[in-house]
Amino acid sequence: MIVITGGAGFIGSCLQAALAARGLETIIVDWLGQEGKWRNVSQHAPTRLIAPENLEAFLATTPKIDTIFHMGAISETTATDGDLVWRTNVELSQTLWDWCTRNRARFIYASSAATYGAADRPELFNDDPGNLSQLRPLNLYGWSKHVFDQHVTTTLDQHTPRPPQWAGLKFFNVYGPNEYHKGKMISVVKVKYDEVKSGQPARLFRSDRPDIADGMQARDFIWVGDVVNVMLWLYDNPEVSDLFNCGTGTARTYLDMVHAVCDALGCERRVEFIDMPQSLYGQYQSYTQADLSRLRAAGYTGQFTPLEEGVKRYVQDYLATDNPYL
Repeated sequence: MIVITGGAGFIGSCLQAALAARGLETIIVDWLGQEGKWRNVSQHAPTRLIAPENLEAFLATTPKIDTIFHMGAISETTATDGDLVWRTNVELSQTLWDWCTRNRARFIYASSAATYGAADRPELFNDDPGNLSQLRPLNLYGWSKHVFDQHVTTTLDQHTPRPPQWAGLKFFNVYGPNEYHKGKMISVVKVKYDEVKSGQPARLFRSDRPDIADGMQARDFIWVGDVVNVMLWLYDNPEVSDLFNCGTGTARTYLDMVHAVCDALGCERRVEFIDMPQSLYGQYQSYTQADLSRLRAAGYTGQFTPLEEGVKRYVQDYLATDNPYL
């Protein structure tokens, strides 16, 4: 039995599809809500669906769980309710860690590249747990993920019991099908697709840094299928435990991304630059690039989808079809 918190969400539902394809028994902990989120799992329903408020009662029955994939979180980088974010992103994660420790279940959880804050050089995206004290997240969401990463490393340093396998994945900029419910937190790839498809130019923020030209802000964009492959590899290799970056290892500019969207649609490359909202000043990551050396050293040999190929697949196999869901 495998539990996926946030299993009806973006990454969680794509993981659910992969585990269901293996014929595994899965339990999703999530709300389906009223915004059509059920469609994310309509083609690969779980064995059971549990509302998040009922999770602790379910765990109290000591079910025979092999692995918990903890994908559920408040993921808005603009979130401001610190108490809610703490309860959801920190306390719940600690509760699940402790449950897995007591019941000898494996625990694989979502961290985030937002923990790196204003890091702007490849060498600063080092996922060694010993470097956590050097990180300065820019927003509440990134800080909450950072706090739990630190909780894990403190547990390890104190040699206290831990799950038989544990892994934290610092997801970079993930894009792909089943993200349509995410509102303002939807991937920039989908946002640019909507703009270009409607006949508008793709709009990008002007740079807020004098050393970076407009459109040359760069992110490590990763296809959601590659993220799922890393999680499946961890599941298949229970001897591997650690904190890992989960990106492609390559930073691509926003102009690269927009051009890929236009090319996938067969449209002229048109870009318009707009001022960055004041609320994002000081919280905007102008550069991210995963250092994959520790993931590779742990034995992961999978390849990552180039941006142009991933965007073309997303646009042509999902967004431009009658059924854009995985």
